Amino acid sequence: MNVFIVEDDNVLLLMLERMVARMGFNVVGTAQSGADAIREINKTTPDLILLDIILKDHIDGVTVAESISSNYASSIIYITGNSDQVNRQRAKKIGYHDYLIKPASYQELKSSIEKLISV
Repeated sequence: MNVFIVEDDNVLLLMLERMVARMGFNVVGTAQSGADAIREINKTTPDLILLDIILKDHIDGVTVAESISSNYASSIIYITGNSDQVNRQRAKKIGYHDYLIKPASYQELKSSIEKLISV
């Protein structure tokens, strides 16, 4: 499985990359801003996108999901420290596989990905 990670915190980005690799999947790209995420996701066509909501620019993760939703809505797992209902409802309108709250553990992420694979 090819995974793209969108996370603006360098430490969390590295942690997610290591978790994904430990699960035996390939990280095909990363981005820390919404604009970079949209551009790079469309180039790499990943099977799964791990997506934060608050990013380094004016484009948040929900807006990223909206712009790529025709191809990827069912393969998005939000991993966010932003648990407010407004963003969760915005995300729900676009569609996603799962919505994990930071800090997401290895087991939480693995379980979520296993559920996605089994669908």
